[in-house]
Amino acid sequence: MAGVVDRGPQLNKKIAVIGAGYAGMAAAVALVDAGHEVTVFETSRVLGGRARKVESNLGTIDNGQHILIGAYRDTLALMHKVGVSEADAFLRLPLTLRYPGFKLQAPRLPAPLHLALALLTAQGLRWSEKLAAMRFMQWLQQRDFRLEVDGTVSALLDAHAQPQVLRRHMWEPLCIGALNTPSETASAQVFANVLRDSLAADRAASDLLIPRLDLSALLAEPAARYVERKGGQVRLSSAVGSIVRTDGGYRLDIDPDVEYSHVIVAVAPYHLPRLLAGLPELAPLIAQVEALAWEPIVTCYLRYPPGTRLPHPMLGMSDGNAHWFFDRGQLDDTSEQNEGLIAAVTSARGRHQELGKEALAAAIDAELRTLHPGLPAPLSSQVITEKRATFACTPNLQRPATQTALPGLLLAGDYVASDYPATIEGAVRSGLQAAAVV
Repeated sequence: MAGVVDRGPQLNKKIAVIGAGYAGMAAAVALVDAGHEVTVFETSRVLGGRARKVESNLGTIDNGQHILIGAYRDTLALMHKVGVSEADAFLRLPLTLRYPGFKLQAPRLPAPLHLALALLTAQGLRWSEKLAAMRFMQWLQQRDFRLEVDGTVSALLDAHAQPQVLRRHMWEPLCIGALNTPSETASAQVFANVLRDSLAADRAASDLLIPRLDLSALLAEPAARYVERKGGQVRLSSAVGSIVRTDGGYRLDIDPDVEYSHVIVAVAPYHLPRLLAGLPELAPLIAQVEALAWEPIVTCYLRYPPGTRLPHPMLGMSDGNAHWFFDRGQLDDTSEQNEGLIAAVTSARGRHQELGKEALAAAIDAELRTLHPGLPAPLSSQVITEKRATFACTPNLQRPATQTALPGLLLAGDYVASDYPATIEGAVRSGLQAAAVV
């Protein structure tokens, strides 16, 4: 066309990604696919960020037992891209909640029949309680899961007269499992978003995906290999201390001779104040991050004699120190290391924080025996606490945006503004969003 100059293909950009967790690696994969020159800097020697493997006297374990759901489409697509087989990576189960005196399991039927039949056949619920759950879901669907006012999950359940047994065995476990925030303070709107994408979506979206692989091998490590095959770099044990703005972009103190057109900061949010201290334009962002509250996750690993197995791979506990028990031997029956290894997970804050590690392990072992009488004495234990595992997902929470006040400086992480809570899927989506902005 006359008057239009063909400038040829856009020049590839030189981009730094700080942090090799799920958000950072998702961004790096998308950027190398787009042909950019990418360098990932990671302080640790282990990939995965706050979802990573740990070497211990129990062998290779995770810094926290995680569970994914079928609705995590971006995570599953990214895993497929970097060569991870879902069959090898997960034990996929239909939505199943098992507690003493309660069981709900979704059949493999098309949506919404799977949820309706799961409720109708649930054990431990009266007909009035089953109908109450159905009416609640129907009310949310009629409003497209959009609430006029974002209050707490507890207030929402109160408003819809949800019986105590439903709250204890269904709604509150789903809330604390997804938002890692107690229902008394958790955002009802974010909880509704989770229900929209899981229970109210297609049948497979509500499936439980329990990792067979350690959390580093699940995505971060194969993503790093993918980035390197595409010409990118992943530098471990490489702590970035500061970021300096230049006329053409940014320089990092660890790599002062290289200028980057873009920097994606994919570290845990509580590391941002130190990292961005030299950029006065971002003072409001730092204040916003410093105002976030945090919730812990505690994982207690109990090693029992070989041959010890729970009745099911995953069991729930009401009113205990632990919320969920996972039989690692049933998740990976090819590994002798996992035989007899039980992971007990406690989400968010609670009375368990008053106990020391040995006392907590003993209390959780006692609770497990109420679910599985005759359990032998544990051979060893290890308690791993992530004190700031996630932000507290409270109503009307203002979260930082992907784009900062400085052009070319972007944020990625599970805390970045979205309609999702702090989950692996939220982290992956934020990484992909930052790459899309570039």
